[in-house]
Amino acid sequence: MSTLSDDGSSQGAKAPSGGGAAHAVASVGALFLDAEALYRELFRGVQGLCTPQTCLVGVTSGGAWLAERLQRDLKLPGEHGTISSAMHRDDFAQRGLSGGGQTVLPFDVNEAQIIVLDDVLYTGRTIRAVINELFDYGRPADIKLAVLVDRGGRELPIQADFAAARVALAADQSLALARDKSDRFSFQVEAA
Repeated sequence: MSTLSDDGSSQGAKAPSGGGAAHAVASVGALFLDAEALYRELFRGVQGLCTPQTCLVGVTSGGAWLAERLQRDLKLPGEHGTISSAMHRDDFAQRGLSGGGQTVLPFDVNEAQIIVLDDVLYTGRTIRAVINELFDYGRPADIKLAVLVDRGGRELPIQADFAAARVALAADQSLALARDKSDRFSFQVEAA
């Protein structure tokens, strides 16, 4: 898989692991990602990470949408979990509680094999907060991370076990995952 910059040029770098069919089209200095094609890559990657005991946990809100759809598409037993990073964020004083949802884990976290799902991995701070939140509920046997997009820019030593694509964006841009009424995904590049 190639790394794509916001001007559409390929950087030729490989993600730590991920698929090779991440489709992206660049036009007039803007990056357009085919979120459905990336979802299919994520499906294949998560399928390879799953064991019969795997529990999916999605980070609110984009990761929760991914976990919900993957739980159904992979035909996994039980229900997926949803996790909020709000209570453990290092910028809680500035952000407070967001309206992103509450943590709901419909399984015992102790000794669970968990795959955390998120739409975009950036600084690593959200995932650090999510891991702290998980440990408030118990001690998992194993935690893996799978994301649609790894945009680099890490501030903490956190890396996805699977990333469907890597893209490079300017610090003043963000990727926003959207879901329509028919459960299809799309991405928009927005000003941060």
